[in-house]
Amino acid sequence: MDVWMREESRAAIAGLARRGAYVGTSSWKYPGWQGQLYDESRYIYRGRFSQSRFERLCLAEYAQVFKTVCVDAAYYKFPERRYIQELVELVTPDFLFAFKVTDQITVKTFPNFPRFGVQAGSENPDFLNADLFTSQFLEPCSPFKNHVGLLIFEFSRFSTRDFPRGRDFVERLDQFLAALPPGWPYGVEIRNRTFLQSEYLQTLATRGVAHIYNSWQDMPSIAEQIALPESRTNPALCGARLLLKPGRRYEEAVNLFSPYNEIKDPYPEGRAAGASLVRSALAGQGKTLIYVNNRFEGNALKTIAGILDESGGWGAAAPSPG
Repeated sequence: MDVWMREESRAAIAGLARRGAYVGTSSWKYPGWQGQLYDESRYIYRGRFSQSRFERLCLAEYAQVFKTVCVDAAYYKFPERRYIQELVELVTPDFLFAFKVTDQITVKTFPNFPRFGVQAGSENPDFLNADLFTSQFLEPCSPFKNHVGLLIFEFSRFSTRDFPRGRDFVERLDQFLAALPPGWPYGVEIRNRTFLQSEYLQTLATRGVAHIYNSWQDMPSIAEQIALPESRTNPALCGARLLLKPGRRYEEAVNLFSPYNEIKDPYPEGRAAGASLVRSALAGQGKTLIYVNNRFEGNALKTIAGILDESGGWGAAAPSPG
């Protein structure tokens, strides 16, 4: 997606969105995309590139091409209303955000990461606390509900200490989903491949919640997940995140692919799965939101261009049939 392709990309991606296929990236603040998506001259201050200016304003340039993005920052702290308002003011009226729900809700045992301080290794008393989620996450989002395309409950891989059996997690998840306010586009993303069973999928279907197809180190490929007959748990809403090639560790991808300005390890099977989801949306099978990470192949923009190639998405700017 070089600068010279911006107009073509904008038309195709807008056409896909009009037909229910929203394709975007996981986050957007990547200087490695300069000369591809971003015009570096916009962020020069006093003769030098300003990182702070870039991070503050580049979403507006991103939204000139794309109609959706996944906000990873919401995972690390509850979003404030002012923060969401600042995002919304930078995008177009038809732009949709996906928000990763804050890990205060989705982590059962706090990992041994420095940011958790004295809580590291301890049980999280707010795990799947529906009241806390409603007050601290949904309420700040409420004034901007028309810009919320997906709320993702991302669950990191649970240990057997957290949940000895997958059905134990499903029972707890079902109680939580039943307590949530209706009318929001909820999705669940899991990282325990053994939890991806009929009972889990049926629970999501009963609650009208989308299973988020995810490409991750220890998960089945997205193609394998799509092939599960019950995996489309909400006929009106589908979500997918192309994050890592299965079998690859996150840290390995960071070291291999930074600064994310080119494809370094093509993953054709992953692109094909993304393309199949685009085609399903174009066939009228519900709103679909697909997010591509730089750590999937090395450059999310070029991965998306490849998905459009394979799905026929470049022709989406034309009026839909009928």
